[in-house]
Amino acid sequence: MIRAVVFDVDFTLIHPGPTFQGTGYQAFSSRYGIVVDPARFPAAVASASSLLDLPDDTPYADEIHVRYTRHILEVMGGTGDRLDDCAREIYREWAACHHFDLYDDVPAALRDLMTRGVLVGLVSNSHRSLDQFQRHFGLDGLIAASVSSAEHGRMKPHPSIFEAVLDQLAVPASRSLMVGDSVGHDVEGALRAGMHAALLHRPDVSHPREAELVARGVPVLRTLRDLSQLL
Repeated sequence: MIRAVVFDVDFTLIHPGPTFQGTGYQAFSSRYGIVVDPARFPAAVASASSLLDLPDDTPYADEIHVRYTRHILEVMGGTGDRLDDCAREIYREWAACHHFDLYDDVPAALRDLMTRGVLVGLVSNSHRSLDQFQRHFGLDGLIAASVSSAEHGRMKPHPSIFEAVLDQLAVPASRSLMVGDSVGHDVEGALRAGMHAALLHRPDVSHPREAELVARGVPVLRTLRDLSQLL
C-alpha cells in the first residue's frame, strides 16, 4: 500500500506562463540590447535539454542553469557580451511563482490523497522556495514535506534528494510513489532510490518510451486524475 506520493514541481504541478515562452525571452533580451527570434524558442529548448543531463553526483549550482539559459538565447540568435547577464536575470525570475500557473487537476488530486490518508511530498530541481510555492498556489495544509535541490545540494536523479524527502515523511521508499514528467530525473532516480514511479506525460501523443516503461511496471499518466485509479 502506498503511504506517500512525491511530486516533481515544474511541468508536473505548474507550467510557465508567457514570461518563459519565446516572446518572454525576447522581452528579457531586448532589455540587454540582444535580438532573438521567438519562433526559434521550441528548438532552442530542445537543443539545451542535454545540458541538464549531468552525472548523478553533480552538485547543484546556479551556473548550470545559467549556461542552459544562455544556450537557449544563443540558439534563438542572441549574441553579445551581455548574454550571461540576461541569462542570469531569466534564471532568477524562474523562482518567482507569479510567472507560473497551476495545472487544473492539481488541487483535486492533492485533496484526494489527503482524504485517503496518503502523505504528499515535493522534490524539485529548482531554486524556487517550495514554502512560497505552497502559499502562492493555496496548497498550505496539503503538502507534508518538500526538498529543493538548491537547498539540498544535489539534484535528481541523485538518490539522496529522494531519501531526504522520505526522511521528512517518515515513509520507507518501498511504500512511496514518485510522480514526475522526466524519465531520467524523476522515474529513473526514484527507482534507483527504491521507490515506485509513474511518469506524467500530459501531451496527447504517446511518450516515445511508453511501451518500455509500462513493461518495466512504470505507469504513464495523462493527467493527475488518473492517479486515484492507479492507487
